[in-house]
Amino acid sequence: MVFILALMGAALAVLIYNHETGLSFGIPNTDLASLVYLGMLGAVVGAAVFGGHRNIGEMIRNLMIWMVLFLGLATGWLYQDQARDMVLRVAGGLAPGRPVTVSDENGPAVLIRKSLNGHFEAAGAVNGEPVSFLIDTGATAIALSHADALSVGFSEGDLSYTLVINTANGRARAAPVRLDTVTVGSVERSGLRAMVAEPGRLDQSLLGMNFISSLTAFEMRRDEVILRD
Repeated sequence: MVFILALMGAALAVLIYNHETGLSFGIPNTDLASLVYLGMLGAVVGAAVFGGHRNIGEMIRNLMIWMVLFLGLATGWLYQDQARDMVLRVAGGLAPGRPVTVSDENGPAVLIRKSLNGHFEAAGAVNGEPVSFLIDTGATAIALSHADALSVGFSEGDLSYTLVINTANGRARAAPVRLDTVTVGSVERSGLRAMVAEPGRLDQSLLGMNFISSLTAFEMRRDEVILRD
């Protein structure tokens, strides 16, 4: 242990002396510093393992535990992006409708898991206010329920019901509006046209094709939807 500490001390002295040159023993100072750091870490772990236990079996067991922990941390660091995507996918599965940003061979994307009711719902925002959308490829444009329209900042005076639309509850009138921003996960669009249904005629706001067609790619799978900006 004393010999190891002496070597590390000498290496630190060399690093300080060769700071301006950037090289020590023919290798970059940053690499040598990393080796010294790992040596110090190994010395501390070694002292804890070998110095704290006299029973050889217990010493070997604790050494193996430290090795497993070190390998686990190293693996987590090397594959941190994949681990993050896995955690996000699990979170999306536990909370259907919550958009999560993931990365694959095609780049970043927003993933939305199917809700328990069998529909694809997305927790989004309009003009910065939360809105729960039903993803509807049959809707030509975004359609807001009357309650959602009021919650995102429209007043009754802003709404003129001059359009006729078809809803699950039959034909209804709707008011044309323009939205400042529409956000689903990391995807945001500005200035999209939309319509607001009459009170009581639309239970949930619809994310229509004017938003979907602005995406680079839209993929609907069995249990999830993929949105690519």
